[in-house]
Amino acid sequence: MSRAILNRALLTGLDNSAMQHIGNQQWLHQEAMAAFLQLKAALANEGFDLAVVSAWRSFERQARIWQAKCLGQRPVFNHAQQRVDVTSLSAQARIEAIMLYSALPGASRHHWGTEIDVYDAAAVPIDYQVQLSTDEYQGDGPFATLAQWLQQNAADYGFFLPYRAFRGGVAAEPWHLSYQPLASACQAALTLQQLQQTLMDNPIAEQATVLQMLPELYPRFITNICEAEI
Repeated sequence: MSRAILNRALLTGLDNSAMQHIGNQQWLHQEAMAAFLQLKAALANEGFDLAVVSAWRSFERQARIWQAKCLGQRPVFNHAQQRVDVTSLSAQARIEAIMLYSALPGASRHHWGTEIDVYDAAAVPIDYQVQLSTDEYQGDGPFATLAQWLQQNAADYGFFLPYRAFRGGVAAEPWHLSYQPLASACQAALTLQQLQQTLMDNPIAEQATVLQMLPELYPRFITNICEAEI
């Protein structure tokens, strides 16, 4: 059972006081640190070099990503990894298109410090630009072996893949690991009402439409995950 203080500021990325630095300008919640280091060591013993693309993310950073995608300044992709022209969509369709791969500010699991987007640095040249595309994690992709290992062993270290399969909300993300003991507590604590209040206090792009759609978006994109097998 988590002992973390799960206030609204922590749950929505407005408080980083419980985060610890893990290198490469990345942070994790202090409760997830030991498990992360154990996982990294276990992978090293198998010849992998677990590297983190993204870990804790603030509300402000998520809001910048969100705004850039709403304005068409940052690419938005569909299931086929084809770029979507969001500027030609209605506000509602634009929001749904973005949320396939990008979380709503305040509702990102990365706000909790429990989530890491990972790859195997040992499998690619040092200057390789990780795309976080499904092709990299399956078939002949450079991180397919890592993905298979994580599916089979991550639970032994307290981690699971919340988006290991598409369930009608967020697309499959074989790179996304979640520290289950704390993440499950955070998910249970983040209510629709807390999220609504956070967005009213911290306006984002497409604010009015987001708030109108939130009762539908919450169960489809925010709580709709593959449950932990731990």
